[in-house]
Amino acid sequence: MMPSTGRAQTQAIEGIAVVGEAVRRVSPDSTEFLIEISAAAQTAAQAVRDHQAKAALIAQAIAPLGVQRNDLETVSMNVVNIFTPLMQALPPYGAPPQIGPSAFGPFGAAAAGLQPDVQFGTYQARSFERVTVRDTARVGEILDALAKAGAALAGGIAYRAADETTARKAALEAAGRDARTKAEALASAAGKKIGEPLAIFEDVVAANGIYAALRAQAPLAFGPGTPAVAGELEYYARVTASFRFQ
Repeated sequence: MMPSTGRAQTQAIEGIAVVGEAVRRVSPDSTEFLIEISAAAQTAAQAVRDHQAKAALIAQAIAPLGVQRNDLETVSMNVVNIFTPLMQALPPYGAPPQIGPSAFGPFGAAAAGLQPDVQFGTYQARSFERVTVRDTARVGEILDALAKAGAALAGGIAYRAADETTARKAALEAAGRDARTKAEALASAAGKKIGEPLAIFEDVVAANGIYAALRAQAPLAFGPGTPAVAGELEYYARVTASFRFQ
């Protein structure tokens, strides 16, 4: 007698999956960027002193523009020695080395006589400073003043909101509401009503213009969106949500 086997029956869950999107824009409250300050001298001690004097002059140059001393933060600082050997100690380019009278060749006894004349290059003291600008309208003036004082811009300029966490949360919550609204509209068109959500996934949360770049690359996928206002920060969120039909 063959044992009876039960046949498992699976019931597909009827529902709908949608993508919700939202963009929140806020005005920046501050700007951050990195500058490089460097000074060179024949000795390490002098290079460090020159660097400190140059940094003090740079801080004084931008103080009247609203950048206080605590708005300058040292990110890294190092002192390097640039070693420059005498080129005369090297054979001419493309010429084969000549065998000298001794077994040491041209870099033996002859080169030994050049050792006292080997020169060290300069010492360079270099630092990277993070500059925080509270008045974003004066960024251009401050950059010009920094350049005149001898600092070099190292990298891009980042605009910040005072409370980025709240802006990101607002965009994410709005994207979730957008997903539910879409699900209700599609379900109604099919003669259904949505029930409890089955799953909600955070897909993308981007800021500082990334949404504009994504929208430019795939306008049909991201939609036209609301025109951005110059000087505003964008916080874009996209969520994928699935709901069960009632």
